[in-house]
Amino acid sequence: MRGAEFAELKAFAAVVERASFARAAEHLGLSASALSQTIRQLETRLGTRLLNRTTRSVATTATGAQLYGRIAPLFQDMADAVNEASAMAGQTRGTLRINTLGMAAWAVIGPRLGRFHRAHPEVTLDIVVENGLSDIVAGRFDAGIRVGGKLEKDMIAVRLTPDVKMVAVASPDYLERRGTPRSPSDLHGHACINWRLQSDGSAYRWEFEKKGKRTEVAVDGPLVTNHSDMGVAAALQGLGIAYAFDRERVDALLAQQRLVEVLADWSIARPGLFLYHPSRRQVPAALRAFIDCMLEKIP
Repeated sequence: MRGAEFAELKAFAAVVERASFARAAEHLGLSASALSQTIRQLETRLGTRLLNRTTRSVATTATGAQLYGRIAPLFQDMADAVNEASAMAGQTRGTLRINTLGMAAWAVIGPRLGRFHRAHPEVTLDIVVENGLSDIVAGRFDAGIRVGGKLEKDMIAVRLTPDVKMVAVASPDYLERRGTPRSPSDLHGHACINWRLQSDGSAYRWEFEKKGKRTEVAVDGPLVTNHSDMGVAAALQGLGIAYAFDRERVDALLAQQRLVEVLADWSIARPGLFLYHPSRRQVPAALRAFIDCMLEKIP
């Protein structure tokens, strides 16, 4: 295979994996126009369209999906071979692709970015933030960060945070207007900020437990969201009660008395955050370094 043909296939794979010409061009260090020209050259050489592109999205054709399915494992094998060679030489370099929850990006990765870069300046972090469950193998990620209990059994998991107690919160203004719920059933008479599950799009039924008694409540209110920041922001502005698990942010707001906790004796604990990665013969040096950095305490 000639170098130009390899470059075309690499460009094609980058577009498929990022579902975006702009993000793929940035990753490859190309201009968007140069990347588009490369894809056109590949399609012309093969005599078939590989990608359907609109102003808002990019998707593979049937032929494109088949081609990607064949070449993606080959690129992964080459990346693994290079990483293993680097690891054997004690070199920490290359690109490390991480798929993570927004909460983990803010609370775990963000505070450690500077420390990691200073220790490993030859490693490029490619961090994709998604709140849904992603197949990191199909997406060619080196690792992912998700809440425990949602991980595939064939993954190697490393705990990053302890389990987290959820907290129902509301603004002092809201509680003055609407009163304070004393039991989960009281929530039926309150405005609640609901959480949209990424897995199937359904609304989360709030879970509570007290003295071994467990209950679930289907709540209603003026807002449904799939992002914790939005729910907390709504609670701060008096729209209703939010049930949050991002304790680091919420605890600060409770300390400032901008939010008030309710139903504290009913709150449940949820699994903490875990970093997970596929089982491989040899973990790349860059990934080992990243895991070590994520486990370090931040003053």
